[in-house]
Amino acid sequence: MKVAVSFINSNYDLETTIKKIDESNADYIHVDMMDGIFVENSNFSVQDIKTMFKNCTKKLDVHLMCCSPNKYVREIAKIKNVEYLIIHAESHRRPIDVINMIRHTNMKVGLAISPETKVSHIVPLLNHLDQVLVMSVKPGKGGQEFMKDILYKIETLRDLREENNYHYIISVDGGINAETSKLVKEAGADMVVSGSYICKSDNYNEKIDSIR
Repeated sequence: MKVAVSFINSNYDLETTIKKIDESNADYIHVDMMDGIFVENSNFSVQDIKTMFKNCTKKLDVHLMCCSPNKYVREIAKIKNVEYLIIHAESHRRPIDVINMIRHTNMKVGLAISPETKVSHIVPLLNHLDQVLVMSVKPGKGGQEFMKDILYKIETLRDLREENNYHYIISVDGGINAETSKLVKEAGADMVVSGSYICKSDNYNEKIDSIR
């Protein structure tokens, strides 16, 4: 299972944390960008992200927790190493329009679903996606407890992928540690996003290995 590391909650300063993740055996650095409207908190601008990761070698998994994500697509596409750009199904009146925008860049398309969003809501979009990000906590805050009732969503997405020959990966974000990663892996997840569990430790690789 692949591991993306989120750096919002860490024992180290931002620069040190990013460097430690970049030097770790993680597969991706997960970048949460929040606008303070779609979620309560706000953090980075596109320019901040460009500056923060200019010397990074790892691929980036960028998660937009922002209203009108179409406003950011072209600028994010200019940032090196962005593999996935993930928008929320609820963040735009016509998510397919934003998905098509991303399709016309060199980035892969991801769609996130919040805990209250049903899989049935995004079924028409599944054949356009490279990643579905299942949120196992409420978006916008780190350190929350994993919600077990999202496991059925992972199973449903796995079954839909098999039945229809879709090519998206299933990723899970929120409350991921050695125990919860086993649950999501058994349900059919291909990747997990973990923050506090890894970044609040002194040995990143040990923690990453424990959730693979």
